[in-house]
Parts: sequence; structure tokens; C-alpha cells
Amino acid sequence: MTRVVYLHGFASSPHSSKAQFFRRQFAEHGVPMEIPILDEGRFEELTVTGQLAVIERAVGGEPAILIGSSLGGYLAALYASRHPSQIEKLVLLAPAFQFPGRWRERYSPEDWEQWKREGSAPVFHYGEGRERRLGYQFMEDAAKFEDEPEFPQPALILHGKRDNVVPASISSSYASRRPATKLVLFESGHELTDVLEPMWVEISNFLSVPESIDPMSKHVSKPRSIGLSAD
Repeated sequence: MTRVVYLHGFASSPHSSKAQFFRRQFAEHGVPMEIPILDEGRFEELTVTGQLAVIERAVGGEPAILIGSSLGGYLAALYASRHPSQIEKLVLLAPAFQFPGRWRERYSPEDWEQWKREGSAPVFHYGEGRERRLGYQFMEDAAKFEDEPEFPQPALILHGKRDNVVPASISSSYASRRPATKLVLFESGHELTDVLEPMWVEISNFLSVPESIDPMSKHVSKPRSIGLSAD
């Protein structure tokens, strides 16, 4: 099976619970998964352009499957739209489509002016559990990119019906216009951490993940086929 690159969400890290859960699951099935640090340890200098460059280095010009969570899902879609021959499939977890426009709605004109004047603003970094400064260049750069990237690859979108960060209706609308995109909704919120196991079933079926490695023979069995219905 093609290797997997996992893209964590905004102000998160490779140590997030979802990233580590899927890393363990893929490892049990003999599939390598890379989780790059999207801000490269320089959160204040974060941009969409910089994160796309990190993804490009992680993919390394070789075939890959992208899994992205929230902003990572938006980045996965952006990258796939620009590299259709490299990315085979996508799995998007509550993808932050319409990110540039929706982010602006979070702040008042006064907040924007202060952020621009001071050059950075405090945001909570979930990966570090503390506030960090984020440079104004983050939004200046994000404005260069489309709200809903168009990519030709098959995709699976997993979204929580109770998501109050990125409404599930955004993913529903996106998937309804794209025959190669499958949408599965869960009774969950934005984090989706309470539905990790059912998400893995959907993902392993979509990607035809091999059966787990036989510890006796050190041999990977044939891909399984699971019949599932989308709720």
C-alpha cells in the first residue's frame, strides 16, 4: 500500500491524539505514516505557503495518500489540487474548507487593525497547551488561496454533525458536487476523538488497508474488503 502522510490541524502537532491513533493503526498493518511538523517549530512565522512547502518535502515527489485534520484537511486538498499525479487518495477529517473567509469572520475590524498594527496576535496552541503569538502574515498569505480547492482524486470526508467550528453542511455541499468524494457523518463534534474506531473502519475500507501483519510469518496478508454503508 502507498505510504501515508498525515497533516495535523491548526496550532496542533504530530503528537495529537488523532495523529497518534492513526499512526498506531497503520503501523499494525505494516503501512508507514509520516506526520510532519507543519510549522517547523516556528509558529509565529506560520503561513499556508510555508505549510505547503513542508508537505512537498514530506511527499518527496513520490506517490502518497494524504490524511488531513481540520486545517490539515484544507491543506491536503490544496496540495492534491496542485499535484494530481503524486497524491493518489485523500482522507479529510472535518476539513476547514472556506478557511480564509471564515477565519476573517472570527475577528472584529478593531481586532484586525490591532493584529496588523502589532504584527502578531495571541492564539492558543493546542499542541503546546499554551498561548503563542501568530504573525499577521498568516492571514495575508491565506488570502491568496481558494476557499474550496478542486482536486480530481478519490476522497473520503469524515465530519461530525455537531461540529461548531467547521459546520458539517460545508462538507456536505462540497461532497454533493463531486462524484469521486464520499462523505460520512458521525454523531460527534469538530475534534472527532470520540469516534476514532469507527473512523478507522471507514478509512481502512476506503484505502484497502492490508490485514494486520502476522507476527509468526512476518507477512502481510491480502487487503480486506468490508461492506459499509454511509450514515
